[in-house]
Amino acid sequence: MNLLQAIVLAIIEGITEFLPVSSTGHMIIGSSAMHIASEPFVKVFTVAIQFGAILSVLVLYWRRFIQQFSFYLKLLVAFLPAVFFGLLFKKQIDGLLENIVVVAVALIAGGIVFLLLDKIFARLREKETSVDDVTLPKALRIGLFQVMAMVPGVSRSAATIIGGMTQGLSPITAAEFSFFLAVPTMFAATCKSLLDFVQEEGGSFTSQELTLLAVGNIVAFVVAMIAIRTFIGYLTRYGFRMFGYYRIVAGVIILVCWKLGYFDGVNVGDF
Repeated sequence: MNLLQAIVLAIIEGITEFLPVSSTGHMIIGSSAMHIASEPFVKVFTVAIQFGAILSVLVLYWRRFIQQFSFYLKLLVAFLPAVFFGLLFKKQIDGLLENIVVVAVALIAGGIVFLLLDKIFARLREKETSVDDVTLPKALRIGLFQVMAMVPGVSRSAATIIGGMTQGLSPITAAEFSFFLAVPTMFAATCKSLLDFVQEEGGSFTSQELTLLAVGNIVAFVVAMIAIRTFIGYLTRYGFRMFGYYRIVAGVIILVCWKLGYFDGVNVGDF
């Protein structure tokens, strides 16, 4: 991986991390298109630069993170299912992280769900709710929805936003809780990925790799801040329909490109 490739992946991460379109899926597509998806460092890089996106949430919503203890308890309860299932199915999850067909199918399926939900949950757009309305049982159920995002292409943001709306939260509140839940989830994933890489490689990162990680996190931070603000404004006005169409079109294009051989050499599992 070179510097330009690192910047491209970081831009993709910053744009897609908090949008309901799957950042992991898009980075798999990006790294596959650049023919670097199978490199061990690329795999850890795509996870580690999520730290920059985490910082954007902390900067934009810092007031929320200095409030009452109950807020952190809700995040902990929502975070625990991902820890449990992530450790339980780690090998299976890792096996999907290069699978371009899984990404495409998940994108299409998620797009269809969003088109359906945009109608079903239309009434929630006018509802006034806040993160304070998230009870511990609701937080746990949202956390269970987050588990589905372990499949590349599903989208952690999409899963948790849908989970929040099924609990009666407005789209804006569901999106904001999704942002907050991303902090412990992505921080844990980043730490685990870095630790695994160092242990598997039997040493530490090279100076070039550290530079790429630093640049990637800075780029992801700046782009994610812009993306969050833009997403909230768009969601308020238009809902999820456009994201549904985007996911379906993107998934179909990926499948067509795969069939035409543009992703030759990329893992497609049992498909």
